Amino acid sequence: MNFPILTVLVLSPAAGALAVALLAQRRLELVKLTALLSSVLTAGLSLWVLFAFEKGVPGFQFESIHTWIEPWGISWHLGVDGISLFLVVLTGLLFPLVIVGIDPHHGHKRYLSWMLLLQAGVMGSFISLDLFLFFVFFEIVLVPMYFLIGGWGYEGRVYAATKFFLFTMIGSAFMLVGMIATAVLAKAGEGGAVTFDLIKITEHASFAASTGRWLFFAFAVAFAVKVPLFPLHTWLPDAHTQAPTGGSVILAGVLLKMGTYGLLRFGVFLFPEAAVWSRPLFLTLAVIGIIWGAIAATMQKDLKRVVAYSSVAHLGFIVLGTFALTSGGITGGVVQNISHGVSTGALFILVGMIYERRHTREISNLKGLQAVAPVFAGVFTLVMLSSIGVPGLNGFVGEFMILIGSFGSARWWVVVAASGVILAALYLLWAYQRVFHTEPDEENQHFAELKWREGMLLLPFIAAIVFVGVYPKPMIDRIQPSVDALITHIEEQKDVNWTPPEPAVVEVPAEEGEG
Repeated sequence: MNFPILTVLVLSPAAGALAVALLAQRRLELVKLTALLSSVLTAGLSLWVLFAFEKGVPGFQFESIHTWIEPWGISWHLGVDGISLFLVVLTGLLFPLVIVGIDPHHGHKRYLSWMLLLQAGVMGSFISLDLFLFFVFFEIVLVPMYFLIGGWGYEGRVYAATKFFLFTMIGSAFMLVGMIATAVLAKAGEGGAVTFDLIKITEHASFAASTGRWLFFAFAVAFAVKVPLFPLHTWLPDAHTQAPTGGSVILAGVLLKMGTYGLLRFGVFLFPEAAVWSRPLFLTLAVIGIIWGAIAATMQKDLKRVVAYSSVAHLGFIVLGTFALTSGGITGGVVQNISHGVSTGALFILVGMIYERRHTREISNLKGLQAVAPVFAGVFTLVMLSSIGVPGLNGFVGEFMILIGSFGSARWWVVVAASGVILAALYLLWAYQRVFHTEPDEENQHFAELKWREGMLLLPFIAAIVFVGVYPKPMIDRIQPSVDALITHIEEQKDVNWTPPEPAVVEVPAEEGEG
């Protein structure tokens, strides 16, 4: 296909952001229509990529390669494989839902312009195959998110936005140094020419073990902040709590995935020996994050902070699957990336609806909502159960694949992490019990039922939750070949003394009289 669809995927929301910024403030309906058309076009193109994607092909598809800054070896190199495919689709579909379904209440023009620029940055991050290009998009994302939190958030929004900005900037400084060093050190394999191209560096460059480890950690610090991985997670609860509902949905849905995706694409793929060498550290931090996030969520009094801390725990599972370095673990991590974005995004929307009705998120001020809004409670229950990981819903698929796929190579880490599944049930069910059960007091007697427009906003989330939970095969079929190719690459480049573990096999004893 000659049509540069990936380039258009980035330029469409960027052009929409510029158009919205140039429109007059008084023409509000035209501003909203322009933003909606731009985001819907991007959504349609992302679905085109999904349906045109060739199943069973492990390499990058729809590649677009153009020289950008030739003396420095920087190119406009875009591509998508099974690992990034569904992140591209999620980014394409999530933004129009937020734009059409969540009202910022003020400053619509600036809000929509920042949202579209944010979509362009996130989309570019997931399809960039040039280190410099990825860094540019990675940094572009920081600016609109800062202004969205600071301009449309709640009472502590300035502090939360500043904390988010500083944490991310410090992490990005490490990545910038590592990126430049990687490109310069890799030039020997490219005949003396500097290159930032991910594929060229991977195919031709060879780093000494100590050098590769330093470079790996330079990238890993930036991605660990973005995940966020314990103990660099402290910015996340504040950012989630103070961000407007739309900002929280995007933050949970796709922004955090830039960290988990980056660890896989620009960490494990670029420096497999360093990934193998450092895996005990990352497995340990992942498990600590799972347990710590669950315990912290249990202790929260604000319903939104419960959901925020649950992200720390869920993302710990994704990092666990990534550094198990097995096909099942990594595939489960990629699936869980999408499942978490859908389930937690829907939870933040529901919490936002509660705040719109009651102007409080304090659990102690909310009780008996099930009695006055049973449909609302039913939808909340379904989304909550998907976040817990109940079989038949999307959250179960990824978590189960991570645990069973990681057991052979990270047995004791998995044993400890499995308790996080139990703790997830504890903090979410306990929060649900306090908010929705018992008799409603006078202030909650008039809590409004789910409206038709709100139900239409939540419908795509519910459909994805049920479909992936019941029939995940189409997703796994497209992810698995790219993951298998990554595992093969790790085995070719890693330390020869490391042998990937065999999958765990459970032997069933034969009945008496058989064999």
